[in-house]
Amino acid sequence: MGRSLGILWAEQGHQVFFGARTQEKGQQLAEQIGLNTQGGNNTEAAEFGDVLLYTIRGVNPAEILSTPDVLDSKVLIDCNNFEIPAEFAYEPVTYSLAETLADQVPNAKVVKAFNTMAQEVFELSPQPLDQHNVSVFLAGDDATAKKAVAQLAQEIGFNPIDCGPLRQARLLESLGDFIRLMIIGQGMGPYATLSVQTLPPANQARLGGRQSSNLKMQ
Repeated sequence: MGRSLGILWAEQGHQVFFGARTQEKGQQLAEQIGLNTQGGNNTEAAEFGDVLLYTIRGVNPAEILSTPDVLDSKVLIDCNNFEIPAEFAYEPVTYSLAETLADQVPNAKVVKAFNTMAQEVFELSPQPLDQHNVSVFLAGDDATAKKAVAQLAQEIGFNPIDCGPLRQARLLESLGDFIRLMIIGQGMGPYATLSVQTLPPANQARLGGRQSSNLKMQ
């Protein structure tokens, strides 16, 4: 995920720095990719970027950075999902990986995004991806951070959809579980994606229309 998105954003003219556990590995990756990218260790990557893609599932940043303070004020994109259990018998997501990450680095601006698709979808970016209205769902508590991530998603052919505050990452991670069930468990393959569209309203309520209820939308 990190390599794929990094290449796409570099192709769009962004300055990209690939981080790895060792400086040598990060530098080697950047040399292989080219596109004026740079590489080094994870702390150097965190120091370099204004927007960071965090691809290490369930790992506290304090375990991979010399100091987690380097993430202060940074936009931190969390694209992770929980591991797939046997027979896709998922437990409900009552507290998301993204919320846990935000607890670990409270001064960073965590945005949940890019967790509802397989890596192969990025191979279609930006053309012909943008013709298929593939949704990237965003959840975060900082509006400016979400706007930055939405722009990055749009640049590479996705349709960004703001899903509200970071607590909605619980739903997005459950959605990630669902799409992986479709991709793997139901055999639809890695190019199966999710797309939310708003349809034009019906000309008439021939089915009787919506009935009143006690449901209130916040």
